[in-house]
Amino acid sequence: MSDDNRAVVFDVGRVLFQWQLRALFEKLIEDPAELDWFLANVVSEEWHFQHDRGMTLAEMLCARIAEFPQQALLIAAYAARFNETVPGEVEGVHDIVRRLADRGVPLFCLTNFGDELFARFRPEQPIFDLFEDIIVSGTERIAKPDARIYEIVERRSGRSGGALFFTDDNPDNVEAARARGWDAHLFSDAAALERQLAQAGLL
Repeated sequence: MSDDNRAVVFDVGRVLFQWQLRALFEKLIEDPAELDWFLANVVSEEWHFQHDRGMTLAEMLCARIAEFPQQALLIAAYAARFNETVPGEVEGVHDIVRRLADRGVPLFCLTNFGDELFARFRPEQPIFDLFEDIIVSGTERIAKPDARIYEIVERRSGRSGGALFFTDDNPDNVEAARARGWDAHLFSDAAALERQLAQAGLL
């Protein structure tokens, strides 16, 4: 068991799990050009991010289908089959999570994730059982890199500043954490994360 008060905070998408809208819609749209257009203009990451910020799926789908009625079935598939946008875990990272848990290191997640979609995704992923708390942007209606969601992590974890080691694949999110004094690192792959944790004395 670790007697260190520090905790490790993980992002979810593209850190713990692969995430790409294309993983679902390439099953539904055969033409590559049409697929690219659809992901750029209809079900785009920018549009999806509204759910991360707290907009309901019903609101999002209603407005988008009104704008693109000919794409109604595909837009509906975004909500109905969202878990298929997660093709698997990021290689090697779940092993790191388990090793940290075995050492008694407190673990938290801070994720930009819609609350309705996360409620469907969470039960399928037992790795989350190793985390003390999961702060979900859609539930809080505040998304990274807004400083207020980092404050929520500090309050709920009982830690701040250098007591929080944070890994995220988005440079803006990392910089926002560093601005609060967190030991924040830009995620690239499991090998680099392992080195960063070892250098910090956490692995």
